[in-house]
Amino acid sequence: MANTSYPASYYAASANPAPSRPALQDDVETDVCVIGAGYTGLSSALFLLEHGFKVTIVEAAKVGFGASGRNGGQIVNSYSRDIDVIERSVGPQQAQLLGNMAFEGGRIIRERVAKYQIQCDLKDGGVFAALTAKQLGHLESQKRLWERFGHTQLELLDQRRIREVVACEEYVGGMLDMSGGHIHPLNLALGEAAAVESLGGVIYEQSPAVRIERGASPVVHTPQGKVRAKFIIVAGNAYLGNLVPELAAKSMPCGTQVIATEPLGEELAHRLLPQDYCVEDCNYLLDYYRLTGDKRLIFGGGVVYGARDPANIEAIIRPKMLKAFPLLKDVKIDYAWTGNFLLTLSRLPQVGRLGDNIYYSQGCSGHGVTYTHLAGKVLAEALRGQAERFDAFADLPHYPFPGGQLLRTPFAAMGAWYYGLRDRLGF
Repeated sequence: MANTSYPASYYAASANPAPSRPALQDDVETDVCVIGAGYTGLSSALFLLEHGFKVTIVEAAKVGFGASGRNGGQIVNSYSRDIDVIERSVGPQQAQLLGNMAFEGGRIIRERVAKYQIQCDLKDGGVFAALTAKQLGHLESQKRLWERFGHTQLELLDQRRIREVVACEEYVGGMLDMSGGHIHPLNLALGEAAAVESLGGVIYEQSPAVRIERGASPVVHTPQGKVRAKFIIVAGNAYLGNLVPELAAKSMPCGTQVIATEPLGEELAHRLLPQDYCVEDCNYLLDYYRLTGDKRLIFGGGVVYGARDPANIEAIIRPKMLKAFPLLKDVKIDYAWTGNFLLTLSRLPQVGRLGDNIYYSQGCSGHGVTYTHLAGKVLAEALRGQAERFDAFADLPHYPFPGGQLLRTPFAAMGAWYYGLRDRLGF
């Protein structure tokens, strides 16, 4: 069987040491079989293990191989669609439950880092940067909305103030969220995997789930083994393929591109981002960036619908970086990579249960770092019989893409073109 290694990203090159984990080559029994060793699967496993469950994870490649080990590394609160949109869709009671959870994922990450002493370059502070007066007005409304749900670590930034936190002339203002922040995402995943194993959990790498045998005692089949369990958690997200057809029909993998510069040195890095906050702008097709522990600039943006790998990632992202920071025109790009996230039509996560014993969470729609950690807790609660928070997510409507899988990519690309045009024209 082929051995799938990490893509050639900065994160893979700077990853903490990790053990070589075997492929599943036997028949095993467990309480819970988790499919996927990304954040959703690892978070679920940790919460279950902490409550006495026996947990086995099967991973198609390596821990954090997918979006969990390739993303921009930003701790961003709430969901891809904010609480006010949810409230208009589902009403105040369900929205209140979801709103109360919107800021929990970041707290879970910090608790995990502290409890299990995970070395992942955790830094506090995230900035939403407004390019227009309209975007700044939206941030003012967002601040009031988040404060209504008890989230108060927020500061509106006028044009003078945002210049103090990011050396970009493009911005008219912004909002600082001190409960946001950034991490080395692959090292976070590797640290969580080590925590899983410290509690007796078992992780098999290079062990893709090829078939789920449903029933009272479901079985996950891999190429060389199988896992019989009381419960299954499907946590493959954009890398699940067609393993569960009813989930594939309601979601679409999308690619995003990221570059990492050569080390900038302390002086230049401090000039760009004096407080070492991470930044994302307020466009629909947004750009995001931050400094690494060794003072490189990580810069990402762009979406490829249908998750095709672009021929030249640097050609797509470098102009975006230079528009924000022209002084980096002579800086070398050391790494360029792409990774997939899973988009839903509503841009809200899809959570649910198939039959009595197969649970799933998918479709973070670009907001996955914090949401996946919350999802793991919510899924673990449901398996323990505490379903109120699980039901709040499960009751969100799951829409199929118009035209099915054949037309979902062009429809989504047309929508993105429209919103991208609105961003460029400022309306």
